[in-house]
Amino acid sequence: MTSPVPGGPNRELSVGEIAERSGVAVSAIHFYEARGLIASRRNAGNQRRFPREMLRRVAVIKAAQRLGVPLARIAEALAELPKERAPSPADWKRLSARWRAELDARIAKLTRLRDELEGCIGCGCLSTAHCPLRNPDDALAAEGAGPRFLERGRG
Repeated sequence: MTSPVPGGPNRELSVGEIAERSGVAVSAIHFYEARGLIASRRNAGNQRRFPREMLRRVAVIKAAQRLGVPLARIAEALAELPKERAPSPADWKRLSARWRAELDARIAKLTRLRDELEGCIGCGCLSTAHCPLRNPDDALAAEGAGPRFLERGRG
């Protein structure tokens, strides 16, 4: 690896610069580094210095988190990428395709929840007007406690 040129395109960034450029708090940058999602090196003054490609990794982390992808799943995905370069558009396409099915399942579950919310809690049972039709004699109780209609469809 070549030495970064001061002020040049290969210049490494401080934690504050990474935070400012990515819109992520310094504490989050430290957290991501502690979890192995991003990496830095220590300079002669023992200060963290991040390669510029870490900006793209932070962008991927932020986008995935906004989709509701758990940090553990993000870590698994990033572990498969080369550490010496920024994730490419092709990498993002591959990662996001993985998470699409999970996101679709969550959307379907939330849609069911929304549709059931007004008249029923899925049958827990709060609606005496509707449940005799959907759950005669409390037959769902044999499946266990809680909102059984909403729990179906869990993966």
